[in-house]
Amino acid sequence: MKTLYYKVKERAGTKYALWFLALVSFFESSIFPIPPDVLLIPMILAYPSRAFLFAGVCLAASVLGGIGGYFIGAFLYDEIGQPILNALGKEAYYSQFADHYNNFGNWAVIIAGITPFPYKVITILSGFTGLNFMVFVICSILARGLRFFLIAILLWHFGDKIQNFIEERLGFFSIIFVFILIGSFIFISLI
Repeated sequence: MKTLYYKVKERAGTKYALWFLALVSFFESSIFPIPPDVLLIPMILAYPSRAFLFAGVCLAASVLGGIGGYFIGAFLYDEIGQPILNALGKEAYYSQFADHYNNFGNWAVIIAGITPFPYKVITILSGFTGLNFMVFVICSILARGLRFFLIAILLWHFGDKIQNFIEERLGFFSIIFVFILIGSFIFISLI
């Protein structure tokens, strides 16, 4: 996995980096194990003035890839979706998850879109369980947009100083953010 990580990261310096970023972002949302952040971060550090372009490419390609994952789940689950979930070790998780998924599927999409949880698992399961397609797309845009543009803003503003923080700790802080967000909604609903 580390070898693949470094090979992907090396592509950040090539003239086709933007296309490669789009490809990695697209396939990460449905089948690829390496997140686009490994390209996004070095590209923004190399060209800070293009930070928001890079984040926008990640967002668009990731949502389109997520839609691909949704359709894998909806129409090709047995042929493609199940083997992907098996390879990720998530097949046992699915049986617990599917029972109540559509009640809280929008939150699952948002949480997986922001955090290090494999987003591809949620895209496939959203299609398989029949989560409302528009809810899926809107939540994907919000979550992935927040993730990629937060990275772009931090790197654009702080540059190299924040790179290690993002690579090592952003997942942890995004999980904390999600818990605070959910806690706030629960608190407001109780008032």
